[in-house]
Amino acid sequence: MKHMYSRLSKLASVLALALASCASCAQDGFSGFLEDLRIEAMVSGISDETANNAVSHIEFLPDVIALDRSQPEFISPFLDYYQKRVSAAKVQRGRQLLLEHEAMFNRVEAQYGVSKYTLAAFWGMETQYGRNQGKLDILSSLATLAYDGRRTEFFRGQLLDAMRMIDIGHVAPGALTGSWAGAFGNMQFMPTTFMMYAVDGDNDNLIDVVDSLPDAIASAANYLSQVGWHSDEPAMLEVQLPADFDWRNAQLSVRKPVEEWSQLGVRALHVDAGAPGFGPGAVAGQEVSNKRTKLNPEKTKNPATHKTDKSKTERPAQPTQQIVSVSTVSLDVLGLQVKGPAAILLPQGYRGPAFMVFDNFDVIMDWNRSVNYALSVAQLAEQLRHESRIVGGKFAEEGALSFQEMLDLQTMLNKRGFGAGEPDGLPGLMTQEAIRKYQVANQLPADGYASRSLYQRLYSEQQ
Repeated sequence: MKHMYSRLSKLASVLALALASCASCAQDGFSGFLEDLRIEAMVSGISDETANNAVSHIEFLPDVIALDRSQPEFISPFLDYYQKRVSAAKVQRGRQLLLEHEAMFNRVEAQYGVSKYTLAAFWGMETQYGRNQGKLDILSSLATLAYDGRRTEFFRGQLLDAMRMIDIGHVAPGALTGSWAGAFGNMQFMPTTFMMYAVDGDNDNLIDVVDSLPDAIASAANYLSQVGWHSDEPAMLEVQLPADFDWRNAQLSVRKPVEEWSQLGVRALHVDAGAPGFGPGAVAGQEVSNKRTKLNPEKTKNPATHKTDKSKTERPAQPTQQIVSVSTVSLDVLGLQVKGPAAILLPQGYRGPAFMVFDNFDVIMDWNRSVNYALSVAQLAEQLRHESRIVGGKFAEEGALSFQEMLDLQTMLNKRGFGAGEPDGLPGLMTQEAIRKYQVANQLPADGYASRSLYQRLYSEQQ
C-alpha cells in the first residue's frame, strides 16, 4: 500500500509539472500575442505611450473563455431566458425611470425617431438600468478573447479601438471597465460601436456613456437610427399559426408581406390585459390570482378539488382564481403599418410561442445577434409602453443543450451528411438549416430547433 501511495505521489508530481508546463507555454504564447498587438497598435497610429502602457497592463483572463462558451442568449430555452430578464420589477422600475427622465427621453425620441420605450428596454436589458455595468478590465477581456481564436479578428479590432479611445482621451488609462465580452457603459457599447456612434447628449463637449445618461441614451438612439430603425413601426408581434403551417417557413430568412401571412392563416394573439394578476409568467389557459404576483403553477390549487378548513372562519377569503382571456385577431384588422415583409420565428421550437418579426427586429439583432435577446428587448419595450405579455408556449419543450452538446450535435449532423458547418457550439443559421434537413428526412416537424429531444435522437442513432 505504501508503495502504491508513493507511485501515486510521483504520478501527481509529474501531472503537476505537465500542467505547469502547459500553462507556461500558454503564457508564452499570450506574451507573443501582446507584443504583436503593441506593434500593430503603433503602426495603426496609436501613440507609443498608449500602446506600451495598455499592453503592459493586459492580463490573460481564463474565466472569460468559459463565459464565452456559456452565453445564456444562445444556450437557454427562450421562455427561461425571457422570464428571468423581463420581470415585473424590471417593468415597474423602467416605467419609473421613464417618468423621472421624461424630458430627456422625449428629446432623444424626437431627435432620432427611436421610441423611448425601446431605448429604456435596451437600458434595462443591458445593465439593469445602469446598476450592473461590469467591473472587468476591458483591455484584458478583449485581449483574452482575441487570443482565444474563436473570433480573433473581431475581438482584435475591438481591442485596437479600445486603445484608440484611451489615446483620444475618451477614457483614462486603467478606467475602462465593463463586461467579460468587452462591452461597457449604461448601454454596454463595444469599443468600435462607441467610436462610430457615440454622441454628446448633454452638450458638455464630452462623450461619457458610463456616467452621463443623456450621452448613453442619445448614443444608443443614434446607433439604432443609423443602422435602420423605422419610426412608429413595431419590432415583433406574437401570433398563432394554423394547424397546417409549414414549419420550414418559420425562419428569419423567409420573408412575406403581412397580407400573405394572413392568407396562410396566421393570426395575432390578443390578450385581455385587464385580467387580474396577469403577470410575466402567465400563459394562455393558466389560472392566475387577482393579486398582481407571478403565478407558480405548481402551487396553484384547483378550486374544484381543494378542500378548505371550515373551522378557521377567521381567515380572510383567498383571492378567486380567474382564467387569462386570450383571443386571436386577424392581421388585417390590426392595420399594421410596416414597410417591409415579415418573418415568423419559433425561438423554442414548434411547440413554443410564435412571433412575427419586422424590419425593426433586424435592427435589434444588429445590436445583439441572439433571437432570445432581441425578442426580450422588443417585449420589454411593449410592457413599458402598455400591458402586454407573451402567452404562447404552454407545451414548449424544456431543457437546453450545453456548449459541448451543441458541438456534438453539429458533429453528428455533419457525419450524417446534413452540413452544419464547422462545429462552434452555437445554433447558427447553418446548424438550423442542417436540423431542418434532418427533420424533413425523418418526417419530423421541420422547425430547425436544436432541442434536447433532437440531440437524444441523434445520439441514440449512433450507438
